[in-house]
Amino acid sequence: MSLNRVGGFTLIEVLLVIVIIMMLATALVVFVLPQQKGAEKNTTKLLLQQVQTALDTYRLNVGHYPTEDEGGLNALVNKPQFENERLAEKWQGPYLKPGTQLEDAWNNKLVYQPIDQTQTTEENKSGIPYKLFSVGPDGQPETDDDIKLFSEDAQAGTESGDTSGAGGTGTGTGTGTK
Repeated sequence: MSLNRVGGFTLIEVLLVIVIIMMLATALVVFVLPQQKGAEKNTTKLLLQQVQTALDTYRLNVGHYPTEDEGGLNALVNKPQFENERLAEKWQGPYLKPGTQLEDAWNNKLVYQPIDQTQTTEENKSGIPYKLFSVGPDGQPETDDDIKLFSEDAQAGTESGDTSGAGGTGTGTGTGTK
């Protein structure tokens, strides 16, 4: 008597494999995707710190932070057209590594807004003279997901959502999320 058994899987075995695959996919969604969101925020914070350092170096060389007439953040990468020849000689850039994109992890341009120190109140003069931030994943400014690199207390006199310990010092060395 010979047994002619054909190789194959039973329905129970196939269903068991499908259940295991679904459990692995669920674990991926539950544990890995939130880590990606955190990584995107951390990447953006690091970029903001890198740009802040470049802005400070630019100020040390040229004597002031880049203005909108000089191209804003683009003045860190490309030499602006200075009216004063002496300022043009002081520019020692590029201040960012070649290939550095001035965009956050969600492909939104970083926002750089110089603050006119002559028009600020005495209480606002202790902060850094610019606002540097990312509009965050939603791409809309002034929302809760913005990633900011300035102290709102020192700059705007408004309620600060900065919980990183960087706010209120006026040094501008840290980042915080709002």
